[in-house]
Amino acid sequence: MGNKVFRFFIILIIFIFFVSAFQISIFAQFVSSAESAILIDASTGQILYEKNADVPMPPASITKIMTLLIGFEALEYKEISWDDWVVVSENAWSTGGSKMFLPIGERVSYRDIMTGISVVSANDGCVALAEYLYGSEEAFVGVMNKRAKELGMLNTNFVNSNGLPDPNHIMSARDISILSQYLIEQFPEILELESQTEFTFGGIRQFNRNPLLGIFPGADGLKTGWTEEAGYCIVGTAQQSGLRLVGVILKTENEMERTKAVQELLNYGFKNFKQVTLGNAGEKVDNIGVKNGSKSSVPLIIDEDVTVVIPIDGEKDLETLILKDKDLIEAPVISGTPVGKMEIRLNDQLLTELTLSTAENIDRLGFWGRVFRSIGDFFKSFF
Repeated sequence: MGNKVFRFFIILIIFIFFVSAFQISIFAQFVSSAESAILIDASTGQILYEKNADVPMPPASITKIMTLLIGFEALEYKEISWDDWVVVSENAWSTGGSKMFLPIGERVSYRDIMTGISVVSANDGCVALAEYLYGSEEAFVGVMNKRAKELGMLNTNFVNSNGLPDPNHIMSARDISILSQYLIEQFPEILELESQTEFTFGGIRQFNRNPLLGIFPGADGLKTGWTEEAGYCIVGTAQQSGLRLVGVILKTENEMERTKAVQELLNYGFKNFKQVTLGNAGEKVDNIGVKNGSKSSVPLIIDEDVTVVIPIDGEKDLETLILKDKDLIEAPVISGTPVGKMEIRLNDQLLTELTLSTAENIDRLGFWGRVFRSIGDFFKSFF
């Protein structure tokens, strides 16, 4: 009987090992098919997986995510509207690669230009947009590079507005994820454009090249790319059960590899991670002592919701750390004064950091108030 039990456990262990090895090999397969990749949570920017994420590479049409961001920001900050007319220059009309076939010298609505860039990856639309907003593509590229620096994109340099090949035109997977997260967060209407499966302009019907649309659950963006230098690239985003992920795949060999890689990357995220809220903005989490105040302490609150993405069974490993700048602050205290931070860690890895602020105003005691407070504290300590 003992030998049978022993053999059963040996077989069970071998079975578990092979199942785990099979799952690892499946994950390694999409890792190896792309030269660079990253997976992030769109709400926090938290990285769930990365491979060669800081290596600058040719981005092809993924460049257009920045072009679209500037297009949306122009709608917000400049005096233009969706119904403005863009005059198509010969320079825009003659741009090669994927096109929406803009007619030279004609007026085209800003809405159609933005839609053409989003849905059919129109290179001619990018140049027309750049010239309309900043007078020339060169000036527009200057704005692209300026915004990249402002967003903390450390391994990016733009040479044109559409991603046509140039040895100095580069982006890293991490930079692309930063840009994509920011665009989706600031202008979620981009997903209404990017999820359109087709676009007809000038009587020419073209289809969205994103292989996730209508196939992968919750997919609604974001951008594909291809050149001989860049290979087959994609930024895919999908939302399931309130969790939105952004996956970046750079340089695969063909369309099938690209599609398989991004699906497996997103599936890995949705099957192995979950989003949890650990606190809400304004919630009291601690107190700090107040010297010479009308109250001896003031509550501390967090300034924003605490949302993190963790492994499915990872809640037991979460740790919250309260780190105050000092143990005692001097009155008067103004509500909203930053006095420290709260860290959320998972197995000693920092997931997020939030500011701790004072929850209310505390007046400073007058002279006699401080005297009586000192006398009271003395007798408390005495007894």
